[in-house]
Amino acid sequence: MSELAALLPPWFKQYGRRDLPWQEDASPYRVWVSEIMLQQTQVKTVIPYFIRFTERFPDVSALAAAPLDKVLHLWTGLGYYARARNMHRAAQVIDQDFAGRFPSDLDALMALPGIGRSTAGAILALSFNHPYPILDGNVKRVLTRFYGIHGWPGHKQVENRLWQLAEQATPQREPAVYTQAIMDLGATVCTRARPLCAPCPLASGCHAFKNGEQDQLPTRKTKKTIPVRQVVFAILENEQGEILLERRPPAGVWGGLWSFPECKSNTELLAWIKTRYSPVSEELISLPKIRHTFSHFHLDITPVKVIIRDQTDEIRDNEQFLWYSPKQAPEIGMATPVKELINRLY
Repeated sequence: MSELAALLPPWFKQYGRRDLPWQEDASPYRVWVSEIMLQQTQVKTVIPYFIRFTERFPDVSALAAAPLDKVLHLWTGLGYYARARNMHRAAQVIDQDFAGRFPSDLDALMALPGIGRSTAGAILALSFNHPYPILDGNVKRVLTRFYGIHGWPGHKQVENRLWQLAEQATPQREPAVYTQAIMDLGATVCTRARPLCAPCPLASGCHAFKNGEQDQLPTRKTKKTIPVRQVVFAILENEQGEILLERRPPAGVWGGLWSFPECKSNTELLAWIKTRYSPVSEELISLPKIRHTFSHFHLDITPVKVIIRDQTDEIRDNEQFLWYSPKQAPEIGMATPVKELINRLY
């Protein structure tokens, strides 16, 4: 038995978290939803989303049957929306090909959209109590510090070494307890900043603690200058108070979500409007700029409001566009800046 497997389960049974909503019923579905939501997102942010999501979609069949817009609506604000689209597709595969039951095979799980090796391992360990390793951010941090693994964990060579260590450390007996324990240790004790080394059950054997390398491990990725992109959001409001929204392409930034039509400049915006509508006035009302930051670039948004005369147009029969009424507020998936702007203006 590895040192981690010997020390972490007793620590967890005394100090671990047991009040997380997905722990109440560690079904494969609930573990899966929580693991996907927790990617790139903190626990405190995820909890209310998880509760709302599982109340609306209590099982995989309910999620599979739901319109994608309903799924994206409940995901709005969590970011990384490809996760929600992949979950929806995976739910449909599970419902159709596996009669609504999660497969208990690693390869079958990894063949589903959006499920990688670590997520599959978490489902198998936490739900089925099968001895499969995981390698999320918390586990990477514990392993790199305990074993003194230098190099950015995103590099393939380093990642392969961490998978070897994770596999060696995962016990055959009570793998669910061990898996939850190492995740909890990384989340509450072996934290990214100011780790609590004194009460840590692994301190006596930890390379980083013995060598004072807690701040150096895990090795950080070399920072690059984040580029800035500019865009104009066209807030077109008709005389009934409806706002024109456009569905974004299924892939890419805000894939499948509803957003304001985009232009590169006010001049381009006015020309686009005139080809379709009669603006009440050619005065464009520029609102304060908004900066929205993605993982790989900043997006500086200039919202521009225009009042147009309502008229029969081809857009009402076009599935790519929607006249949205803030008063009725239909449940659709929106990009976060769009939702914030609507809430602020209406």
